[in-house]
Amino acid sequence: MQRHRRDQASRAERLSVVPPTPDRPANADGLLTAVGRGDEAAFATLYDVVAPRVYGLIKRVLRDPAQAEEVAQETLVEVWRTAARFRAGQGSATAWVFTIAHRRAVDRVRAEQAATRREEQTATWAAQPPYDQVADEVHDRLERQQVRRCLDGLTELQRESITLAYYQGCTYPEVARMLDVSLPTIKSRMRDGLIRLRDCLGVEVRP
Repeated sequence: MQRHRRDQASRAERLSVVPPTPDRPANADGLLTAVGRGDEAAFATLYDVVAPRVYGLIKRVLRDPAQAEEVAQETLVEVWRTAARFRAGQGSATAWVFTIAHRRAVDRVRAEQAATRREEQTATWAAQPPYDQVADEVHDRLERQQVRRCLDGLTELQRESITLAYYQGCTYPEVARMLDVSLPTIKSRMRDGLIRLRDCLGVEVRP
């Protein structure tokens, strides 16, 4: 059984991520549930339904078509491998898929930024006293940990909405469309989330 699923995953990895034709009418929740049971045909249909929007979301983050295709590929393979974890009662299938896509895109950005920082630090190491470097790294790490801790205190919808709007520059209608949630709901959740962030960080966060 495990070998069969590995063969299926291998087939998924060979799928092209070039944006396909417009979405087919389909119930994404039902398709993802079927994918969780190992249904390859359901995965193929779900792929056609979500791949263009997954690619578009990732491209907005990375702004590099080649990297966007690669990360979209990784996202769809992860969807295939982890679909059994999806629970329809906890959110829509599209929001679940887009969460994976956004996380992978952000991870890629962070990896690229980390590589750049390492190169810059290597180039300036001789001119920078070790104490200053350690102090700066500790300060930056503490700030990142505080922001991450405050974001983790939000609901999933609040966290994804705020990340898309404030870190990726998406408009409210774009956020609503990407997460498959109504615009009034997005506005309400973001307002509540920003209030909680403001209180957690102890700074003013403007909506």
